Amino acid sequence: MSEAASARALEPLLRGWLPRQRWFAGKGRAIARIEVVSAAELLPPGTSPRLLHLLVDVDDDCYQLLLGLRRTLPPALAPALIGRVEAGASGAYAGLTVYEGLGDPRLAGLLLERLRTPGQLGPLRFARDEDVRIPAGLAPRPLSGEQSNSSLIYGDTFILKVFRRVGPGTNPDLELPRALAGAGCARVPAPVAWYEAEPPGPAGTGEPLTLGVLQPYLRGSDDGWQLALRRLGAGDAFTDEAYEMGRATAEVHSALAAALPTVRLGPAETARLAAAMTARLASTVREVPALRPYEAGLRAAFDALALVPGGRGGRGGWAQRIHGDLHLGQTLRAADGSWRLIDFEGEPARPLAERRCPEPAVKDVAGMLRSFDYAARSHEPWSPAWAEACRAAFCSGYAATTGRDPREDPVLLRAFETDKAVYEARYEYRHRPDWLHVPMAAIRRLAAGGEAAVNPATSRAPADRPPRRSRTPGPAKPANNPAPGSLPTPHRPQPPRRPHT
Repeated sequence: MSEAASARALEPLLRGWLPRQRWFAGKGRAIARIEVVSAAELLPPGTSPRLLHLLVDVDDDCYQLLLGLRRTLPPALAPALIGRVEAGASGAYAGLTVYEGLGDPRLAGLLLERLRTPGQLGPLRFARDEDVRIPAGLAPRPLSGEQSNSSLIYGDTFILKVFRRVGPGTNPDLELPRALAGAGCARVPAPVAWYEAEPPGPAGTGEPLTLGVLQPYLRGSDDGWQLALRRLGAGDAFTDEAYEMGRATAEVHSALAAALPTVRLGPAETARLAAAMTARLASTVREVPALRPYEAGLRAAFDALALVPGGRGGRGGWAQRIHGDLHLGQTLRAADGSWRLIDFEGEPARPLAERRCPEPAVKDVAGMLRSFDYAARSHEPWSPAWAEACRAAFCSGYAATTGRDPREDPVLLRAFETDKAVYEARYEYRHRPDWLHVPMAAIRRLAAGGEAAVNPATSRAPADRPPRRSRTPGPAKPANNPAPGSLPTPHRPQPPRRPHT
């Protein structure tokens, strides 16, 4: 019997455990189908505890699991418990306790050892940069408060990001940092090791699945979101930091454009881009009633994009690989004051193939501009002048590096800001209704068009109020809630932080 067939005995336990995990995408609905499609033991037979690597198909989504197996679970690992296979059951796991393996320091340490030693293990392939020394015996500790993935810090030296929902193709969080390192861009340190899996199915078909990336960990760095909130709380400006963020973003964009293919956006391509934005708007309006009065004005931003391909002078008419989900929570300020961009995975909810497609660089700019607004509105009283000063400084820093100021392409910038605000409205409506007023203030401004659309300082709708504190505990509390997508993730731990991705 194959390892995958044997591991199917664990499927009933996983059916109940998976929906409770923060990184599981299918929350709120019952699992219709679950099937183990790949299994590999990472320790020799007879070893205890055992570490079992699984790829599990759950309603057509593929998840990576690292499970520990023991006869008896020590009390310290009780929170990691998944379940127990009955002693009288048939198969290789009868009588064993199954638990989340990344919570076991011994098994987490084994994973690092596998990364230190390149090679094949069943369907898994481990690789590393031989020029970087990875010491043995680094003590692991998991990061808490994560969302779409899991991460481990090893000895305050390296951080391992373990992707949970995986698919065929190189994950951008591995692909783009490696390309940037090859281009000599120091804003995003290169991965030092990674591991992949052969795609389930016939041998030789499909692309490998990226499963995890090990990168340097930057101790003593400041999270961009938290630093911005501290500046606001102290009544201090953030323009110097925003300017340097703009320079860092521009350097990354320039390096990516040099290292990877770019695509010219002609009229047909720009029309398709605008049509996709319009479709997202229509879908969101059906879900979020508050958007209905502004639908026509928002759609006008996308219509204008379709009519002016490439923006002013054609300078926005190129698509390239970009960060894809840029905001304050995706930046780190190192101890020497330099800025790094992190988490190049893109929006995890989007299919991997989409996240690997070239897009206009202004999409990243728009994401950061919206993030400044979120930061300003997280503080009472809300400070529109603070947000606008940060927006202007970021664009100036970007222009100082590239020679292209994003504000000189107002049609392009308005379209991408509008698209981002529509996404934010849906996110807040679904997850944090107390924060819906934040994107709605931008929605009103952007729907109005003209100067108000590109200069938030001109928009002062009475409803632009500071966020109300939630009546329930948890993620709705403003002090703990960055902009959509910037909730804590494995690559966004609280300080001290790591340098990259």
